[in-house]
Amino acid sequence: MSATPSAADAYAPTDRTVPTRSRERASYDRDLVHAILDADYLCHLGFVRDGAPVVLPTLYARVGERLYVHGSTGSRPLRGAGEDTGLPVCLTVTHLDGLVLARSAFNHTINYRSVVVHGVARQVTDPAERSTALDALVDHIVPGRVADSRPANAKELAATAVIALDLHEVSAKVRTGGPGDDPEDLTLPHWTGVLPVTRAYGTPEPADDLDPSVTVPDYLAAR
Repeated sequence: MSATPSAADAYAPTDRTVPTRSRERASYDRDLVHAILDADYLCHLGFVRDGAPVVLPTLYARVGERLYVHGSTGSRPLRGAGEDTGLPVCLTVTHLDGLVLARSAFNHTINYRSVVVHGVARQVTDPAERSTALDALVDHIVPGRVADSRPANAKELAATAVIALDLHEVSAKVRTGGPGDDPEDLTLPHWTGVLPVTRAYGTPEPADDLDPSVTVPDYLAAR
């Protein structure tokens, strides 16, 4: 970790963004938060519905200090975000980087990078912002795809909702390194170390009805 960032380069900690355990792993560094968010596109969106917690997996993209999440106009959280008060949410993103295997079962853990965002989500209704958000979502998942696909038509846009969540209450948490075995366990004859976990893309599989003359685009072949 670098030195403590200045106020301009960091998010201000709040009661909701300061962890109760392993506080030394928490960071409010803006660049680190952005890097973790930009390295993935799957998040979990939590909210309260009818007095009970609900957590949904969904796709997101970051544009500056704002996250965009999309879904159906019939979705309960997206309808709630359209109300005047918006929808209080908690959005999380986690990267699993390694399984940390210790000599004792208790000291097993994982290496990870995560971001937690608290805030009030609002539904995006401005046509220009909606267009920016939807393009950002597509290109964040597969860079270059927006220019290589048909834009959504009016009917499709009417069936698609987008919510925005500003990055104000934000924290990152990171765990790296090897296992932390207890001194009395160091002589035990068990393998110990880190099993790295990485994500890889397979070979693109063409649709059954794809014209054979249409080749795999460079932005997919390079993944």
